[in-house]
Amino acid sequence: MATQMFEGKGHAAVYQKYRFAPGKELQQTILSYLQEKKAVPAELVVDVGCGSGQGTHFLGEHFKKVVGTDISKAQIQEARDTPCMPNISYLVCPAEELPFQDASVDVLTSFTAAHWFDIGKFMREAQRVVKPGGCVAISTYTVDMSLRYGDCSEKLTKIFRECWDTILKYSHNRLKYVLEDYKEIFEALPFPDKKRITDIYDQIPMTVEGVVGYMESASPYQTFMKNDPKAATSLLQETEKRMLETMGVSSRETPVEFWVRHVCVLGCK
Repeated sequence: MATQMFEGKGHAAVYQKYRFAPGKELQQTILSYLQEKKAVPAELVVDVGCGSGQGTHFLGEHFKKVVGTDISKAQIQEARDTPCMPNISYLVCPAEELPFQDASVDVLTSFTAAHWFDIGKFMREAQRVVKPGGCVAISTYTVDMSLRYGDCSEKLTKIFRECWDTILKYSHNRLKYVLEDYKEIFEALPFPDKKRITDIYDQIPMTVEGVVGYMESASPYQTFMKNDPKAATSLLQETEKRMLETMGVSSRETPVEFWVRHVCVLGCK
C-alpha cells in the first residue's frame, strides 16, 4: 500500500498554494521524449499521485484527455477547486489500483510522488494499463536546491539549506528513493526501452514567501510540526527573517530565483 502523507485538509491547502508546477526544462525533457517515441498526440494521459494538480495542468495543455489520480481526498478536492482546462478530470484512488482498462493509457506520469508508492505494485499497474508503444515519465525534484538574488546568492542558499537540513531530519525513510536519484524506481520499471536523466535544472519563479511556504508544504516539516509545533514555527519565521535581512528588503513578496534539480525516469513499452 502507498504511504499516505498528505491527507489533512490544512496540509492539502498549503500544498496547493505553494507547490510549484514542473519547470520548463523538465517539461521539455518529457515532451521531447514523447515526440521521439511517437507517443504524441496521446488520447489518454494519467497523472498518478497528482496532489493538487500542478503537473496535471501542464499535461492538460498538451494532451486530449488528462486524468489526475491521488489517494488523498483532500488533495483531489483542492485540485477540483482550482480552475483548470475542460479536458482535465480527477479521481481518488491508490497508485497501485488504477481504475483503467488493460492497455488503455497512452502516457502515464508521476511528478514528485512515486517514492510514496508501493513500487512493485505500481510498476505492475503501469505494465497493465499502458498501451504497447505507450510511455511513462516519472520525475521528482531533488533536495539539490539553491537561491539566487543579487550578490547575496551564496549567503541566501546557506540560510535556506540550514533550514532545509533541520527539516530533513524528520524525513520519512522513503526519501531514500529521492536521495538516490530514483535509481531503484528506474530499475523497477519493467519496460525494455528506458532511461534516467539526473541533471535537469530548472529555475522556478518564487518569492521569499513562496520559498518558506514550499518548506512548510514538505512532508518532513509536517512531521516536525506534529512533534514540536513551537520549534517548527519558529524555524520558518527565523529563516524568513534572516533571508529578508540578507537581501536587504522588507517584503515577503520580493522575487528570488529558486533553482532545483530534477530527476526523470522515462520509458516506452
